[in-house]
Amino acid sequence: QVQLVESGGGLVQPGDSLTLSCAGSGFSRRPFSSWSMSWYRQGAGKERELVGYIAGTSPFYANSMQGRFTISRDNDRNTAYLQIHSLTPDDTAVYTCNAFLDGWPTVYWGQGTQVTVSS
Repeated sequence: QVQLVESGGGLVQPGDSLTLSCAGSGFSRRPFSSWSMSWYRQGAGKERELVGYIAGTSPFYANSMQGRFTISRDNDRNTAYLQIHSLTPDDTAVYTCNAFLDGWPTVYWGQGTQVTVSS
């Protein structure tokens, strides 16, 4: 059973940068490197929205997320990362990662990490 744990959230000031981590375990079916890792966010009272995902070593970003977000991974550590630059209060949300595999119907989700941007 794949398990994902996000970390790195917290209270930050506008203009700061932040790196979130998504550490995974239980990748028995295929190694971590074979899985695509996505990042989503959901602000209070808002719909969950896709930030982007990384498939292999190639990141893809939602149109509205171009420019300030960087998704990467370290396959040796079974960890995906989301860097957010020039944070604004609009970035305040719970950030959650998921893992999915081509041809496998189950998508695995973490619990999320809260990011609050406030002065």
